[in-house]
Amino acid sequence: MKTRERRTGLVLVHTGDGKGKSSSAFGMVFRAAGWGMKVCVIQFIKGKWKTGEQQAAEHFDNIEWHALGDGFTWDTKNPEQDIATSRGIWELCKQKLRSHEYDMLVFDEINYCSSYGWISGAEIADFIRSERPDWMHLILTGRDAAPEVIDVAHTVTEMRPVKHAFDQGIKATQGIEF
Repeated sequence: MKTRERRTGLVLVHTGDGKGKSSSAFGMVFRAAGWGMKVCVIQFIKGKWKTGEQQAAEHFDNIEWHALGDGFTWDTKNPEQDIATSRGIWELCKQKLRSHEYDMLVFDEINYCSSYGWISGAEIADFIRSERPDWMHLILTGRDAAPEVIDVAHTVTEMRPVKHAFDQGIKATQGIEF
């Protein structure tokens, strides 16, 4: 594995209305962990329920996982609480990035928080530009990535739905969605 001094870190954005944004990021988490990189995942929306990827991460000493969200915020009954939770999670993201302890960070579903107006795209992009070390990989996921976040990224992938089981009445499936 290349030392940090010899590595070019990338900023990746996974956005769009299609399925697979977080799943793609988690694939990279396990790939990086397999190479011995230290990884931190911070989830903005997903709540306290168990997911297969979080349980798998528990088998790795070099993956740290934080599922801190209030759940599906588009069904919120308390938007002030959701804003406060998201701002607190954003502060944790900044702390983890500034620590320089991790080779890769994933800010899962942060783009939703930006599209809801809870954390501006400009604030996120300015932080990445000014604080992310050149050797650190950073992945941001969620629909509706802000133009400023897209601009700061090296790679942007937009997931587009073609067909989804949910549209056929099939609920979220263990091992696929969680």
